[in-house]
Amino acid sequence: MNPASIIFLAFAMSTDAFAAAVGKGSAMFKPRLLEALRIGLIFGVIEAITPVVGWFIGQAAAQWAAAWDHWIAFALLSALGLHMIYNGVRLETEAEPQAPKAHGFWLLAVTGFATSIDALAVGVGLAFVNVNIWVAATAIGLATMTMVTLGVMLGRAIGTVMGQRAEALGGLVLIIVGSAILYEHLSAVA
Repeated sequence: MNPASIIFLAFAMSTDAFAAAVGKGSAMFKPRLLEALRIGLIFGVIEAITPVVGWFIGQAAAQWAAAWDHWIAFALLSALGLHMIYNGVRLETEAEPQAPKAHGFWLLAVTGFATSIDALAVGVGLAFVNVNIWVAATAIGLATMTMVTLGVMLGRAIGTVMGQRAEALGGLVLIIVGSAILYEHLSAVA
């Protein structure tokens, strides 16, 4: 696998995390660059670890991961998205709605994991190709960190315009990302 292919793979793997980050950023109250970098780092580390885990799992797990990764990602992202929509709608009925200044580590980690399950299957596939998994994982992690940081900051602009409905919009984005992952895998099978 040549360096250009690894870079392309890295940015392709980060697109769903970017979409989720736009939703996260829009649901937050004016996130600063440092918070965006924190979120990007969490997503990037998780996105870098999952292909390495897939690499070590090997061919036996490839069949399971390929059969279920899209369902797991869809369920996790949909559940998180529904929770965000609920919070967004609930905020509209409260006297003084406020978006969170920062998302907790575990919520971010679950979202990061949900958007990186496909990287697990990619890691399994990379085990059978002439590629240095450490270089590929580093590239995927750095691309994801960059894309998520930019996504949070873009979400900040969207959130300022959207006001109270931003968290509900972010939840909708997560559900759409989960549905797209599910659709992509089901249409590939058909």
